[in-house]
Amino acid sequence: MMNRYLIWLNWPEPPFRLNASDLNEFRSLVKGEVVAVRSERAFLKELQSATHAVCWEFRKEWFAKAPRLRVLATPGAGRELLPTDDELPDGVRKVHGEFHGAIMSETVIAYMLAWCRGLFTAYDWQKEGGQDDLWRRADFGNYCYSLAGTKAVILGYGNIGRTTGKKLKALGVSVTGIRRRNIAELPDAVSDADWLICVLPSDTGTDNMVDGRLLRRMKKSAVIVNVGRGNAIDEAALADALRMRRIAAAFLDVFKKEPLTQESPLAADVPGLFRYPHGSAFSPEYLKLFFRELAVHGFLSE
Repeated sequence: MMNRYLIWLNWPEPPFRLNASDLNEFRSLVKGEVVAVRSERAFLKELQSATHAVCWEFRKEWFAKAPRLRVLATPGAGRELLPTDDELPDGVRKVHGEFHGAIMSETVIAYMLAWCRGLFTAYDWQKEGGQDDLWRRADFGNYCYSLAGTKAVILGYGNIGRTTGKKLKALGVSVTGIRRRNIAELPDAVSDADWLICVLPSDTGTDNMVDGRLLRRMKKSAVIVNVGRGNAIDEAALADALRMRRIAAAFLDVFKKEPLTQESPLAADVPGLFRYPHGSAFSPEYLKLFFRELAVHGFLSE
């Protein structure tokens, strides 16, 4: 019997929302009927005959409406929006995107290069706009150093962490990957690290893993980058460490509560804090990369 592919990827952010080009890409990769919908109501109506469902979220009670379903796929790396493995019916395979490292590693490295090559300092002087700020070449060298030769600790050494580590090693950075099995090494690893890069999920007991005690182990020149989940960092402790200049900077793509509100300790203009609106994976190629990954691994032909 012919496969029937049901796609519901109607997300507010354009990179995560199916467009005509993405849909054409998907059609080129499959043999069978492809149905794209824009609402939950339409999705549930079409689910009855779907063999493959590609969506951002799926509730466990919807399985009763999907007797033919064999593959449930989501572009997201996070596990929050789909049923758990224990909730899957027999014969249904759940697939999460694993392509994010290619995009997110570029965001991480962009943060790092911008910091160590003095781009933020130069831009601050540009904004100040005084006559003395037009050509501050004499002291600019104090704000620039080489990324090569620095040490990075990557907390969460899964697909995204390993992809980031591989690119950093190619740039001459020493990389230490921290997983569950060597988590006890984290305090000693960060004590001489220039970068702590967090790529942790939110579903494995990671709350406040980066807390005040760990921050006090870090060098004053150290920089934190978080592109995993916001729950991993004690936000009050981080804000305090930045204000007291116990670490140099923090580049954060994610926060404990999103969207970020004024109630967060990191909503203020904290020295050395750089905020991103959970966009480290944004790319016009986002969904195409996912569809190609599904095809390469054979999920679309199951």
